[in-house]
Amino acid sequence: MRSDVEHPRKGSEQRVTRQRLAVSAALDELEDFVSTQELHRLLGARGDSVSLPTVYRVLQSMADDGLVDVLRRGDGEVVYRRCAVEHHHHHLLCRNCGRTVEVEAPAVEQWAVRTAAAHGFTEAAHTVEIFGLCPECTAAKAMR
Repeated sequence: MRSDVEHPRKGSEQRVTRQRLAVSAALDELEDFVSTQELHRLLGARGDSVSLPTVYRVLQSMADDGLVDVLRRGDGEVVYRRCAVEHHHHHLLCRNCGRTVEVEAPAVEQWAVRTAAAHGFTEAAHTVEIFGLCPECTAAKAMR
């Protein structure tokens, strides 16, 4: 896993504070995406005193620096996770249990560039999240 203390984005000048270290350490321990409120509760349970607004600011800063991935769940809630993949990628997200799979999609990358160029756009960026049911949730649903 990456750590923002060890590998900040070039040009990043974020101060390394106790709160930032606590948020970073908590993210390093998590496998799944987490909301700001969930992370705030986890930090409190660990004995780390970090205010909710500070958690919001640190997560936004880490997202801006490319240190965490950001998703918008089907219900609109924004969630964060430190990803194992350090380059651009996409996600499959289970609507039921929240399981997430990181995927590379070269065809999507090519389509995005062609589509932007066809409309005169340059420096295009995109995000793609695919929502569905993971194999375990599909099997459980079939058993009902």
